Amino acid sequence: MIILHHAPQSRSFRILWFLHEAGIAHEVRYHSFSGKALRDPAFLAVSPAGRVPALEINGAALFESGAILEYLCERRAPRFGRIAGHAERALFLEWLHYGETIAQHLAQLTFHHIVLKPEDRSPVVQKLEALRLRRTLDGVERALGDHDWLLPGGFCAADVMVGASVDLARRFVRTDGLGRLNAWHGRLTARPAYHAARAADGPAELYLKDFYGDV
Repeated sequence: MIILHHAPQSRSFRILWFLHEAGIAHEVRYHSFSGKALRDPAFLAVSPAGRVPALEINGAALFESGAILEYLCERRAPRFGRIAGHAERALFLEWLHYGETIAQHLAQLTFHHIVLKPEDRSPVVQKLEALRLRRTLDGVERALGDHDWLLPGGFCAADVMVGASVDLARRFVRTDGLGRLNAWHGRLTARPAYHAARAADGPAELYLKDFYGDV
């Protein structure tokens, strides 16, 4: 049995979504950002930084999203990856990890819009990080070109990884003018596995507004 340690509206949604896409049986163990559960020694033995996602599988633990998705593609769901030697292998790895390029700005924006007290928030940082975030979305727009998914060969785990980040990015920046990205996002959110993962995500804890981008 695969155990996914998960918190609602967090980066672990990527893994939850992929498990549904791949039809991989799993158990979800829910955690909250409030309290001390993520700092409990038992959880730190699974995830050293006390963060989600963390995946327990075959007596071992994986705790980095990119590593988890690479492992699951190689061992459980090869049709969603690009194995070594595949013509799209390098492109697959590039876009799989581009999800974190987007997420670093999401983390800053979350901190400055939600975590900090209003008097401690910096409008300058908010605007700068929103600009940087928009540039990462511009990169996705260009990459999509004339194909439906990030890779010309079709839907893969990289679409899940980047798609989950773009899903959250839309809470912080407008995507006007990004026609290819918006169409791609529409295709992603129409997938049955996306809806199944959303239903399993749990009650909202962090993002209680649809949009935070107006400073």
